[in-house]
Amino acid sequence: MPDMITVPSDLLHRQITEVFASWGMSPEHAATAATVMVETDLSGVDSHGIGMLPTYQKLFAEGRLEPKAVPAVVRDHGPAVLIDANKGIGHVASHQAMRAAMDKAKQHGIGVAGVTGSNHYGAAGWYARMAAEEGLVAISLTNVVNPFLVPVRGTERALGTNPIAFAAPTTDPERPVLLDMATTTVAYGKVNIARRADKPLPAGWAINGEGGAETDSHKAFESRRLAPLGGTRELGAHKGYGLALMVEILCATLTGARISDLATGHFFLVLDPSAFRDRADFEADMAELLGRMRGNAPVDPAAPVLIPGDPEHESVTRRRQEGIPVVSTLVEEVRTVCAASGASFLLAG
Repeated sequence: MPDMITVPSDLLHRQITEVFASWGMSPEHAATAATVMVETDLSGVDSHGIGMLPTYQKLFAEGRLEPKAVPAVVRDHGPAVLIDANKGIGHVASHQAMRAAMDKAKQHGIGVAGVTGSNHYGAAGWYARMAAEEGLVAISLTNVVNPFLVPVRGTERALGTNPIAFAAPTTDPERPVLLDMATTTVAYGKVNIARRADKPLPAGWAINGEGGAETDSHKAFESRRLAPLGGTRELGAHKGYGLALMVEILCATLTGARISDLATGHFFLVLDPSAFRDRADFEADMAELLGRMRGNAPVDPAAPVLIPGDPEHESVTRRRQEGIPVVSTLVEEVRTVCAASGASFLLAG
């Protein structure tokens, strides 16, 4: 098999839904989760698309992911709502929660939704973008049950990668401002990508048992010890640690999702700009701000200043035409998932 194959997005979607259907997931829920995953791969965030399928298979086999779960609203109070995912895959409950927060923002000017009892929900940015495409400003957060982050001055893993995503609309609904970042230096999925490609890690991504830099991607994948955003105290790792703790409070403590229960929590905040000012004025000021950023004199004229979300937009455009690259190691992992699930394997070259 070649080192990498290129897969059309619709085939990748069918492959994922085949697996989810074999687990007993409803067609609607399977399609929702697969859409989030495939659109994440299209955007170039390869760590959170089909690359997560082996992890979801493990959660399912361990009884930690209930594919037939139906999310339920457990609290609904003014602009706030809390949804219990009932151990279902996180994409489904999160899609419902973001939609609820968006509806409340359109009614109240602000909408807040929490999710408890959940699992991994994919890329945080997908949900923030979902709101921005309808002219809303949004924040999407999730805690991560498995600890990766070693806090500043600590020696043990204590928090997840706890990502933060923010999106704001522009005059082009398909090109919002979109920031999606882990509060560790990198997401664990990127360590996994390096492992699959047998590549070393840059210093500052992972930490060894003595507190120094771990550059062996295979060792880092096994030890799961990531540095807070910043890498070291001198370079601002205390800020990454503080942000990770904030996400933990909003996603786990506030929603009731506790690490001891192996449950993941999510948090969504949505604002309607028209509740604050005339929408046309907001859009004009956004255009001026982004134009000012893009107009900043670059160090290299061939590499102009970007807006968060530009690389993802360019990736979507390219991959819709050329297909999604999938490394051979992942293809074989998907084949193994299909064999374990009794699902058809569709990615054969």
